[in-house]
Amino acid sequence: MFKTISQALKVKEIRGKLIFTLLMLVVFRIGSNIPVPGINRTYLAQMFSGDNMGLFELFNLFSGGSFNNFTIFALSITPYITASIIIQLLTIAFPYFERLAKEGMEGRKKMAQITRYLTVALALVQGLGLTVGLFRKTIIDQNWFMFVVITLILTAGTTFLMWLGEQINEYGIGNGISLLIFGGIVARIPSGVASIWNKYSDGSMSIITVILFIVFGLLVIMGVIEIQQGTRRIPVQYAKRVVGRKMYGGQSTHIPLKVNQAGVIPIIFALSILQFPLTIMYFFPNTAFYSFCEKYLSPGGNPGVWVYAVLNVLLIIFFNYFYTAVTFNPVEVAQNMKANGGFIPGIRPGKATVEYLNRVMSRISIVGALFLAVIATMPTVLSEYTGLDIRFGGTSLLIAVGVALDTMRQLENQMVMRNYQGFLK
Repeated sequence: MFKTISQALKVKEIRGKLIFTLLMLVVFRIGSNIPVPGINRTYLAQMFSGDNMGLFELFNLFSGGSFNNFTIFALSITPYITASIIIQLLTIAFPYFERLAKEGMEGRKKMAQITRYLTVALALVQGLGLTVGLFRKTIIDQNWFMFVVITLILTAGTTFLMWLGEQINEYGIGNGISLLIFGGIVARIPSGVASIWNKYSDGSMSIITVILFIVFGLLVIMGVIEIQQGTRRIPVQYAKRVVGRKMYGGQSTHIPLKVNQAGVIPIIFALSILQFPLTIMYFFPNTAFYSFCEKYLSPGGNPGVWVYAVLNVLLIIFFNYFYTAVTFNPVEVAQNMKANGGFIPGIRPGKATVEYLNRVMSRISIVGALFLAVIATMPTVLSEYTGLDIRFGGTSLLIAVGVALDTMRQLENQMVMRNYQGFLK
């Protein structure tokens, strides 16, 4: 692996992309430590102490600690994720968006532009909700001017992160939005290790608990790698064709169908949806709606932890199938095979091939979906009974390992193009 990295750094183009990606992550972390103006830091620290952390840790997961510190990136890129979900759902529901999706590069550019506008609108709504609702008491001068200024700063922060992610997609390596989430999770590792050490030192956490925490983390990492790398190979045979004096085809190959075709996207989408009502409730503090959300829809509530867990499982399974259907088109695969004289042994070309691919993908997708749901939900339930602070540890590891594998795969593709031995060989 280290030899491959050294070889990759020798290639000017790859070296430039890696350096650019790292610099963009550094910019992200710098902005994550710039607080919004006019905030009472002492009251803010008290607000996120003790039992309150259970409710707000979900928000803090995506922002990499920016939410708890109420920095300019407190909203993180969750408005962009929510906007992407809405646009993709509209692709199924409305012919206009479906037509855009089929128009190639120009259609994708138009959809990306609409997603940006919707992101700004959602960021304004969520920023206003946090400013006027949750963080209202932390603002020293509580007047409408300060509310507007802070809301615009939070909106600008999200817009900048959206632009930063697009720059990584174009000039760097890896998925920009996923890498920003990855950077936030990795940045919290030192403070997490320090917290565990402090709890162990003062006797609030036993050595057995620490060992269980480490074992849980290793099992999650191993499981994620196995599922992410697992594929079902569909054999494909190409018929022999004679063109002029040359014979083409006749070889055997396969179609690698991934067990987890959607990657970590279902987890991110599900968390964004579950976060939405928790954001809206801060528009209505000290109301029945606020109490209902805090009790029944929050992972820190009782019995809200069970409602949250069930909804999380259902949303992850739904978005796993949804995103798989978006990224894998069996009709297109079957048509390409038929056009090139390929067929699956024992399966007729055309409609029968499409039905076979759909059936296989549905069966293997349920394995990936259930795995994602268990890893993302089990820590939340276990923490309620064991006292082990792993409420979002499984989700963090799942996203971090999944993004790392995806980035490695993209770097592998860059290396293969230059005939170098890659990471995944």
